[in-house]
Amino acid sequence: MKNIPSEAEIEDEESDFKPLTAQEAQEWRRRHPPVSIWKVVVGQALVGLLVALAAWLLTGRASAGWSAGYGALAVVVPAGLFARGVLRQKATPDPRAAMAGFFGWEIAKIVLTVALLAAAPRLVPDLSWLALLAGMVVTMKTYWVALMVRPGVRKTD
Repeated sequence: MKNIPSEAEIEDEESDFKPLTAQEAQEWRRRHPPVSIWKVVVGQALVGLLVALAAWLLTGRASAGWSAGYGALAVVVPAGLFARGVLRQKATPDPRAAMAGFFGWEIAKIVLTVALLAAAPRLVPDLSWLALLAGMVVTMKTYWVALMVRPGVRKTD
């Protein structure tokens, strides 16, 4: 059975909202600086390189390193394409066009990732799917690390 809130509860919830003043908004922006998308892409590339080296050293097989590196590449190249496309559309004044562009570049990113994965068996000799998957997953998780270590963000916000 659904629990429908009363009008008084709805009004109380709405009254809790308080828009920020210009000074409060400026202070919030100062405390929460934007993360450069290019720093994230470069960070992903560096992490991918480290994962490839670790796979090579841990297994003793160069093919595992190449596989992990290709997995990282299957994340970094589409992310770079997405970043370039979205940043070129950033100045679009129409929010609907900006949202359509965002989704269009996201679809392009997914299609490119799938194409790179489909080409992996032909491009990487002695492919290790486990190493490729490890390279992809660790490289993708770099987004979360970038959000957690960005400057000026207190962990209690």
